[in-house]
Amino acid sequence: MVANFNGILLSRRDYRERDMLIKFLTAEYGKKMFFIRGARRRGFKMAAELLPFTMGTYVGDLRDEGLSYVNSVKEVQYFENISQDIALNAYATYVMSLIDVAFPDNQPVGRWYQQLTSALQLIDQDVAPALVANVIEIQLLGPFGVAPELRWCTVCGRTDLPFDYSESNGGLLCQQHWHVDPHRLHASAAAIYYLRQFSALDLSKVHSIKVKPNTAAELRRILDEIYQSSVGIHLKSKRFIDQMGSWYQPLKPRQTD
Repeated sequence: MVANFNGILLSRRDYRERDMLIKFLTAEYGKKMFFIRGARRRGFKMAAELLPFTMGTYVGDLRDEGLSYVNSVKEVQYFENISQDIALNAYATYVMSLIDVAFPDNQPVGRWYQQLTSALQLIDQDVAPALVANVIEIQLLGPFGVAPELRWCTVCGRTDLPFDYSESNGGLLCQQHWHVDPHRLHASAAAIYYLRQFSALDLSKVHSIKVKPNTAAELRRILDEIYQSSVGIHLKSKRFIDQMGSWYQPLKPRQTD
């Protein structure tokens, strides 16, 4: 089927001597792998339109099974700041890798195309990239099969008492039931607040984010524990961010709630 599609380039790799395989997250058809014949040849006409951190509108031969093909490019947007800044590059790569792992190929991903688009736009503008990554991490817990209860206490359903997070209970515990899990995360009220807020945040409506550095570090700790114990994925892009140590850098003063 030859059709127009909107795509975000997730990854690409060399294939054979002169060709390339490129994975797109498409708005219409989910993740698809495309065979690009001659992509490594000098003078390849679509070279600039198929660079990393590119999104756009393409014309392709889309197949339900096997490899699809890109025939031509209508328009593209290039995330130039991401491509030039090692930290922004790391966060963008991480959120794209998470989405790549979370969803199977050739299945529609619904709102996630727009959410990833918004995440990349914010990261490219250097708007709290670590926190944008946190939003993606929290909201992907559902697709990963974890989906913690962040609306109310998992025991009694109350919403009017302080909360903590319990991995064994799969979500929040109100103060009245903290005794149920001695191994709850003992998180601060601020960290739990942002965990809940980020779980429903539409990134297309975000222009800036500000979280105190200590709270951001605690949120990072909570998500690391949840991902390690419940999701169990270990991405190279996440390890690289941890090595940079940039999860804990103070956010820029220009950003506001």
